[in-house]
Formats: sequence, C-alpha cells, structure tokens
Amino acid sequence: MPLFSNEALVLDRLEVGPFMVNSYILGCQKTRIGAIIDPGDSGDQIIARAKELNLDIKYIFNTHGHVDHIIENGYVKEKTEAQIVIHKLDAPLLTDAQKNTSALLGMPVTSPPPDLFFEDGEDFNLGELTLKVFHAPGHSRGSVCLYHDPIAIVGDVLFAGSIGRTDLLGGSYDVLINSIRSKLLPLGDAVTAYPGHGPETTLGHERKTNPFLNESSAGWLQL
Repeated sequence: MPLFSNEALVLDRLEVGPFMVNSYILGCQKTRIGAIIDPGDSGDQIIARAKELNLDIKYIFNTHGHVDHIIENGYVKEKTEAQIVIHKLDAPLLTDAQKNTSALLGMPVTSPPPDLFFEDGEDFNLGELTLKVFHAPGHSRGSVCLYHDPIAIVGDVLFAGSIGRTDLLGGSYDVLINSIRSKLLPLGDAVTAYPGHGPETTLGHERKTNPFLNESSAGWLQL
C-alpha cells in the first residue's frame, strides 16, 4: 500500500541512505505520470517501487540542493530520462561538491545540472495533477515546498517537532521561520506535511506544539 492516495494522486516514501532521507514517489492517478522527489540513495529501489506503482517517471524534483537529497540524481536520470527540477537559487549546489556540503564530508557528490526550474507561486503540472510551488528559503536559499491539498512535501523546511538546520550555506533562522509562517502555516491545520527526514505531521500539530513556532517559547529558543 502506498503512503497516501486519493482520486488525484498517489504518494509513497522510502527512507534511504546513511542520512535517512525520505525519498518520495509522487504520481498522478489519471495519467500515471510520476516524479521521484529527493533521491538520496538506493536509486534502484526507488525506481523499482515507482514501477510497482505503475508510474512513468518524468521528473526528479529536488526540494533543495544539499548532498543527502541529490545523491542519486544522476543515476535516476540515466535510468528514467527524467528531467531534474530545482529552484534556480539552489541550482549551483547540484554541480559543486563544496556548495552542497559533500566535499566537507569527504565524499564529493555532484549531480547533472537542472533541466527546469521551480518558480515561487507557480502551478507545476505532473500529468493532470497540479502542484503549487512555494519558495521557502532559510534552510537553503532555494528550498521549495510542493502542495496539493491535503498534502505538502516540505523538504528540510519543517520537521515533526523541529525545523531545518540553518548553519549551512544560505541558511538563516529568521528567514526559515518566516518561510514557515508565511508559506506553510496558511495552508491550513489539516494539511499533512511530509518532510525530508522523519515522520509526517500536520501543520496544525506543528503550529500548536512545535517549540520553534510556539510564541510562548520562541524568545527562549532564539537566545
């Protein structure tokens, strides 16, 4: 059984690699056109699962350009001929091991360059499935979230009980908090957020309980 499905879309997740990245497979129910989101490792396994879901993978979506989310970009592209899509501000990370932090870890990784770019506020069509793109910087300059009610793929912008780290290239705590408050929370409490690491959560649960978003504790956390 997939992680989530309704009449419009199907979503599945594989936790892969040493960074325990959530690599998602998203597809349009009507056309069976699909995308692999953040292929962080185990490309063969991800592709095999997409085939089990009867999806024709046309895109590789990168929520951002850090190494743990792009490791298998090249392999998946080679096997599926999918187009790589990322925000233009994170495009330089794909081809530069220093910028995507892999060189710092002693395991230089690069990806093919992007074929297409996400734009803030655009509707990106995956078959007949329309995804709303939100540019949500703070974890990286070009982080994006992808939304189709009732789900949001949020990358490393927001986690269950936490937020993305802000100490890497392009990171900013204040910018990240603003992204979450201005782009994600207005989508509504009932929306389920699927992050780049860890379990899914709802925006309502995070709005009420996440210590980084709770106004009563925000001042303490910024000390």
